Amino acid sequence: MVRVGESAGGGPVRAGERIPPHSEEAERAVLGCVLQDAVRVLDLCVQRQIQPDSFYIQSHQTLFGVMLELHNRRRPVDFVTVAERLREQGQLETVGGEEELARLIDGTPTTAHAEYYIQRVYENHLVRSIINTAREVTEKCYQSDLDADTLLGETESSFFALSERRISAERSWPELIKNEMGEIDRLLSEKKGITGISTGFEDIDRILLGMQPSDLIILAARPSMGKTSLALNIAENVALGARRQEPRPVAVFSLEMSAESLVRRMICGHARVSAQSLSSGRVGPQEHGQLMSAADTLRNAPIYVDDTMGLEAMDLRARARRLKRKYDIQLIVVDYLQMMNYSKFSSPDSRQRETAAISQALKGMAKELKIPVLVLSQLSRAPETREKTAVPKLSDLRDSGAIEQDADVVMLLRRPSLYKDDEHFEDKRLAIVNIAKHRNGPTGEVKLDFDGDYTRFSNRIDGGVDAAIEE
Repeated sequence: MVRVGESAGGGPVRAGERIPPHSEEAERAVLGCVLQDAVRVLDLCVQRQIQPDSFYIQSHQTLFGVMLELHNRRRPVDFVTVAERLREQGQLETVGGEEELARLIDGTPTTAHAEYYIQRVYENHLVRSIINTAREVTEKCYQSDLDADTLLGETESSFFALSERRISAERSWPELIKNEMGEIDRLLSEKKGITGISTGFEDIDRILLGMQPSDLIILAARPSMGKTSLALNIAENVALGARRQEPRPVAVFSLEMSAESLVRRMICGHARVSAQSLSSGRVGPQEHGQLMSAADTLRNAPIYVDDTMGLEAMDLRARARRLKRKYDIQLIVVDYLQMMNYSKFSSPDSRQRETAAISQALKGMAKELKIPVLVLSQLSRAPETREKTAVPKLSDLRDSGAIEQDADVVMLLRRPSLYKDDEHFEDKRLAIVNIAKHRNGPTGEVKLDFDGDYTRFSNRIDGGVDAAIEE
């Protein structure tokens, strides 16, 4: 209920001033319940993230602050201890004296409905937070020198943070053990061997155990190695439900290739039809049938493509939030990092600072949305100047060491057939993915087959994992 004529500080409200949403009765009921059943009710408040500023009335903020302080210090919370602490702070009369404490108790005949009262306080506080955020955004729009796209990104970030408020209930150790054993039983019964989202490539999954939520995964290579093809193959596998997993929505941010080119590549790869032959019109009835079948399969795949060039880091993050809310995407693919911008950190003298900020923004996006983010990155020319076989290393990541630092997984792709001095030069189908960094598990090399005619990777039949070693 809104009490007309009184503000949060208890003073008069000026004519025409709107009173923020609140319920004085619900606030009083919560305080009354605490004075009668402090341990249970305060635990409920902590679980619901109720803080002193969750209350609108100033005296209620003061009272709850004292109650929470006593609770955190493991001291009893009741009429006597609260009155005593308020008296020590010189605030007893400010909140209405002992008479007010007695009225709170008398006005709350039962604590059985404490959760309902707490929920009312929580919801009103959330609505006031939305109002305050909207006010701050409005002021920033009038006063800020930031460009419109940056303002939009910051606005969405502010409101998304509010929407992410959830109950963070503490669970007992026995409950955690029980839940984890349930997960273990599920993994054993399904025998999938992975805990995250399958890439569709058995030997990569064997090392990574799938792509894990909140992970930033970097796939890096020199130009023309096929990193875009591998990323699109992974996106297709996830969207179509490879390796007995459910199909999952995927977002692809293609900063270099147009959406039309990307779709054509995926259709040709899935149909096993050469894109070169299609472009020149040399496609027979059989290949045409394969293309139609591939199009039918991919038509219903939950893949969402954004081919805007030169995206700002915050703009990409804002678009990803919208896709997450609208389609519940489970994987994001970004092609590729060096095509992104972050004007706030751009400098004509050095690209490294801007790249580091972009890398941090992408990792922040993965954590915020709680989904894996697969980001393509270029490698410097160092591998080709260091040795004739051009085997890449982590230090070859272009523009910034921050990419290696922020990433949870770094995969370095190479194709030995492109270097005549490589011992595997004669194997034209061999592609090697070196999982050079794996924050939460082993590293190692994985061998895949690559079909250049269809720009498509596949599992290698003769076994693809070489001596994965613990980090």
